[in-house]
Amino acid sequence: MMGRLLIAGQWVDSAASQSLKDKYDSAVYGEMAVASPEQVTAAVGGAVQGQQQSALSPYQRFKILSAAARIVESRIEPLIELMRHEAGFTRADGDNEVRRCVQTLELSAEEAKRLNGEMAPLQAGDGVKNRIGFTMRSPRGVVCVITPFNSPLNVLSHKVGPALAGGNAVVIKPSEYTPLTAVELCKALIDAGLPPGLLALVHGDGGVVGPQLLADQRIAFYAFTGSTRVGKEIQRAAGLRRTQLELGSISSTIVCHDADIDLAIPKILNAGFRKAGQVCTSVQRLYVDRRIADQFVPKLVAAARKMKAGDPADPATVIGPLISVGHAKRAKSWVEEAVARGAQILTGGECVGAVMQPTVLTRVADDMKVMCEEIFGPVLSIVEFEGIDAAVAQANGTAFGLSVGLFTSNLHTAFHAARTLRFGGVHVNEASSARVDAMPFGGVKDSGFGWEGPSYAIREMTEERLMTVSF
Repeated sequence: MMGRLLIAGQWVDSAASQSLKDKYDSAVYGEMAVASPEQVTAAVGGAVQGQQQSALSPYQRFKILSAAARIVESRIEPLIELMRHEAGFTRADGDNEVRRCVQTLELSAEEAKRLNGEMAPLQAGDGVKNRIGFTMRSPRGVVCVITPFNSPLNVLSHKVGPALAGGNAVVIKPSEYTPLTAVELCKALIDAGLPPGLLALVHGDGGVVGPQLLADQRIAFYAFTGSTRVGKEIQRAAGLRRTQLELGSISSTIVCHDADIDLAIPKILNAGFRKAGQVCTSVQRLYVDRRIADQFVPKLVAAARKMKAGDPADPATVIGPLISVGHAKRAKSWVEEAVARGAQILTGGECVGAVMQPTVLTRVADDMKVMCEEIFGPVLSIVEFEGIDAAVAQANGTAFGLSVGLFTSNLHTAFHAARTLRFGGVHVNEASSARVDAMPFGGVKDSGFGWEGPSYAIREMTEERLMTVSF
């Protein structure tokens, strides 16, 4: 399989290429064309020209995105297989990724039809009469989309779908770990009738291609999901140009004494270990009320031990490999560091290749890496607390604020915590990774700003313009 470049409406190769290896067994499954600086420049130029020449109506954009959703749905099996190689996804993770992408494209299609401005209250001004005003929404131009490896299809559709629905052209820079999934989404969009000039796709090392894309002033908007460090670099380079940044996180989930334990445990384990814990909202810190810890923790650990880690091609596997052996070694080293300082492993902690066993720690300290840095692996640390205010203070005690979960049967506790937890999303009786693709999704503090969710993202990716008429 060859990951080609899409430039000025044409699929092209490059003088340089990079082998792509399966994340479990390291077998070569394809190649990625690496874009030259000249090709990156040409890709942006082609997108500029494509957007300027585009005459697609909102209804036509709706039809194209709807058709793309059906095409992606029809290709679910090869996409699952591809993401098993590229991202190490189990069948369940791959299936969920494709089905969510289909829904995201459908939602984006609907937003193309109902993107409207609003009436401005000019009559509220003293002495104003015979004058009306309203806003209109127009494309920004070229949107640059930079996406990570851990959701190579759905996160991409969350950015590309609303951008196209709003009438923009899109330049895509996917993770170099998962380039072929991006190729397949582009193919689906073009097969659905999207003019190829509205899409550009460039591959390569983010540290090389990224700065060139940031320096190109023809790009009007950047949509990025990734680390806080890179997000800050993007914001500095963007200047007055608009951005949507979904950045790092150390997500927490709080289990109160009155929680439904049987409801909470499977949701927490799924949130902590799906995609091998490589989700920005994965449960990393788990706060458990001391009054129920003796009952809750053994049940959680017993359930975690039943979650099989290994070959993602095995239908029984729940946890596949991390994106690389290096990532697995790093996560394991953080666990070892914590244990050396007094933490206790309740289950897991071992790695074979890129596969790490689901790991649950206790007796952790706030300054251990497993607690104060984003581990991006299947590692969950339990902290006991007394009183909801103490749990809220600890959850708030990081530089990040993307998503938090809270299990309780008390509405007063739920609303009190929601007012004081400083996160972009607070999910009651759900774990931190609970998400519906239609909802607004974004963070605060070092977790970034701006919203994903098609009806919210499309407003960020379009300009609002006021028109007034006197008569």
